[in-house]
Amino acid sequence: MPLIPFRKRENTQVTQNDDIRYLESILRYWLYSDDRAEQLLGDQYYEGDHDILRRVKQVIGQDGQLVTIDNVINNKIVDNQYRKLVDQKTNYALGRPFTIATDNDDYAKALRNVFNKKMHRQIRKLAQYSVNGGIAYMYPYYGTDGSFKTMIFPGYEILPEWLDKDHTELKSAIRYYPEPVFAMNGSVDYVYRVEHFTMTGIDYYVYKGGSLLADKPHADYVNMGDRGYNWNKLPIIPFKYNANEIPLIRDTKSLQDALNAAMSDFQNNMQEDPRTSIIVLKNYDGTNLAEFRQNLATYGVIKVTTVDGVQGGVETLKVEPNAQSYQANLMQIKRALIENGRGFDAKEERMDGDPNQMNIESMYTDIDLDVDGMEAEFQAGFENLIWFINQYLIQSGQGDFTEEEVDFIFNRDIFINEDAKINSCVQSLQVLSKESVVEQHPWTKNALKEMERLEKQKQEELDEMEAMQDISMKAKSQEPTKQNNLYVDRRKSS
Repeated sequence: MPLIPFRKRENTQVTQNDDIRYLESILRYWLYSDDRAEQLLGDQYYEGDHDILRRVKQVIGQDGQLVTIDNVINNKIVDNQYRKLVDQKTNYALGRPFTIATDNDDYAKALRNVFNKKMHRQIRKLAQYSVNGGIAYMYPYYGTDGSFKTMIFPGYEILPEWLDKDHTELKSAIRYYPEPVFAMNGSVDYVYRVEHFTMTGIDYYVYKGGSLLADKPHADYVNMGDRGYNWNKLPIIPFKYNANEIPLIRDTKSLQDALNAAMSDFQNNMQEDPRTSIIVLKNYDGTNLAEFRQNLATYGVIKVTTVDGVQGGVETLKVEPNAQSYQANLMQIKRALIENGRGFDAKEERMDGDPNQMNIESMYTDIDLDVDGMEAEFQAGFENLIWFINQYLIQSGQGDFTEEEVDFIFNRDIFINEDAKINSCVQSLQVLSKESVVEQHPWTKNALKEMERLEKQKQEELDEMEAMQDISMKAKSQEPTKQNNLYVDRRKSS
């Protein structure tokens, strides 16, 4: 069996106190950094926890300062278009399993065993984290049964230490995450754990009061028997949403907040009645406005008097909400949100009736450009991941495929005109191989299996043709004999 490219753990001394103090310093700075706050905000908005839910009504008080009031209608409506945009990008790029293209059939089968349905679900979750936070991470490891496994970490759990300014290679990474601890009385407390990933393995700490306390013993990435080994590469693989690691929430939060506010304010206006409208009093027979409000709410009537010939009364000034203006404003905000979020609106007029392929493609232009950048970053992540998978295949005795080329083809989940797509595939048979055309056909789910079916079908057709030819040859070989017999019979009869 080929040597496995792990690096044996060296006998190094325990991390010095000054190293721990350095980790504490950078960890404290990162925990309260704007970048991490934005990553948390993206996840928060995806889950539906928007700023509108904490909105309070305020008015200018007698001293000119804002005063919070509670006795008015205050709807807090969340129309979570942000989550829709994140799901659009995730499902558009990775809604369908990607195609693994390689010339080595054994390698293709081995990779498909690794990239199974569970792995595909993990990668979709990885994409969601990446869009929400600008970047997410995957950690490959061996399970207790020796199988290849992966874990995914959102960006707000990982403090990366990059080797270069372009953020293409990691030197180390710190993972910070809370772990719930349940007490006997039913209460829940949290322990904040820290894992420091380096080229020599993992060091474990507990973060408490701004300090790192040693936790579990140092661990190596791979254990064989009683010996520990470490990879020649750091097994923390970044998957970026874009080259600059900018999360989607940065471009969409203000518009999402405006949409929530517009819907909430309109609902407030619709629910207002005369008891909460502007009321004009003339010669009210009472002491103060609070008493007036109480009498109106309790009895539904009020008492007025006539003073100096001026008859008392009550009038209301009611502003009717303009539904047409509201709808126009709402559509404008939604359109801006979709454009800035580089998504698409499947309900727009271009999709009415039987849309042609040009209309469909124009609708997907923005999300195509965005996912192009995301796919380029994910391809770089897969290139790093395939290195670890190749080492696993060697160690598990499935073969050495380190020199094999492999491509991951993203099968974007796009609404298409199937007739046009199929016609393009048929026409491309003149310039492309059948396998390439099969990979792009809209009905193809597994290109390799489809090619195997085609070969089987071709062989069956050949077998059937040969059988027909055999029958035809036998018929021809027997025909002259019949004719000769007839000829002999005629002579006899004559």
